Amino acid sequence: MMKAYKDMSKEELMTLKAELEKAYEDAKGKGLKLDMSRGKPSASQLDLCMPMMSILDTDSILNTAEGMDCRNYGILDGIPEAKELMAEIMGVKADNVIVCGNASLPIMYDTISRSMTHGVCGSTPWCKLDTIKFLCPAPGYDRHFAITEHFGIEMITIPMTEEGPDMDMVEQYVNNDAAVKGIWCVPKYSNPQGIVYSDRVVKRFAALKPAAEDFRIFWDNAYAIHDLYPDEEENLLDILSECEKAGNPDMVYEFASTSKVSFAGSGIAAVASSVKNLEFMKKSMTIQTIGYDKINQLRHVKYFKNLAGLKEQMKKHADIMRPKFEAVLSILERELGGLGIAEWISPKGGYFISFESMEGCAKAIVAKCKEAGVVMTGAGATYPYGKDPKDTNIRIAPSFPTPEEMAQAAELFVLCVKLVSVEKLLAA
Repeated sequence: MMKAYKDMSKEELMTLKAELEKAYEDAKGKGLKLDMSRGKPSASQLDLCMPMMSILDTDSILNTAEGMDCRNYGILDGIPEAKELMAEIMGVKADNVIVCGNASLPIMYDTISRSMTHGVCGSTPWCKLDTIKFLCPAPGYDRHFAITEHFGIEMITIPMTEEGPDMDMVEQYVNNDAAVKGIWCVPKYSNPQGIVYSDRVVKRFAALKPAAEDFRIFWDNAYAIHDLYPDEEENLLDILSECEKAGNPDMVYEFASTSKVSFAGSGIAAVASSVKNLEFMKKSMTIQTIGYDKINQLRHVKYFKNLAGLKEQMKKHADIMRPKFEAVLSILERELGGLGIAEWISPKGGYFISFESMEGCAKAIVAKCKEAGVVMTGAGATYPYGKDPKDTNIRIAPSFPTPEEMAQAAELFVLCVKLVSVEKLLAA
């Protein structure tokens, strides 16, 4: 068993540092050019959906089951078949769904923007209020934080636990501060930790008693069907029905898409919410658009058919993703296990591995990786304003490189972790 670094003498650390520096210089000489910065599907994953491109052709009748011509204007909230498909992904009723464009991020952006300019279901527009606050469970999704920062909304960091966000803190803020208007959530296989919110956490969300009538939960269910181990699927309680039971039917917007199921940026995306919320959203949508891409919606429905078809596709994705995750986790355990310089979570789904270094080391580790040819998500990106207070969290994205490239990148990564950790201990 390897000796923990903190138990080493200064002389042992100096010797180790020299060995690690030589190994690092050797690694730099390999001329690596690898990208682990974002959760992009690999080419082999995108190839899985190529048959969809021939599902429609010049002889196809592009009508919905009800006879609506998808080539023409009409149907603002999505063709019925697509609403059913997206409802199945989210585990909600089709009546509570609007199918929009090609990805869920624009829906989230529009929802914040609409709240700023037109309020929420008749409330005062946020732009007319002195202070707007948003709760941000962290580590979290950098693009969520970028949206709220873009609109000048004050972000409050909420620590994550093994069951989801720290609900004591969430309740304290939401139930007592009317300036708190929302919270970002990735409830299943959270980005980046891969945590699935427990039933208890979901029920506590549903039972919130917001001080603000226009408080909303932004429930980004991006990885609803992204299981790495399909036979061990993690279940997430349906937030919409729980909110209804708790007497808070209007408190949540749920988002989902097929961006990592079919084609990245060319999927279909949807929002699910109460009828009251959706009717309010449609008032702006009727001015914003005459309708979204119904041909793309029809293409997806004809190809996947239903939830069973989607899950069969996701098994193929899992077969490609799983070896990459397991390769990284195996190298982390082999090289860093027992050294006392790092912790990580082994997720059962999603797109990321969350890594915690020694305090004050994350930025230096990422910088060393970049210098040696491996690009990672910027340290701090998983926190509001890009500021990780302890400088410990690093998001590893194994999806895009090949398994061989992933192994190379992981070997370099652990080398950088060791070197930076030794330097930190010697400096102390």
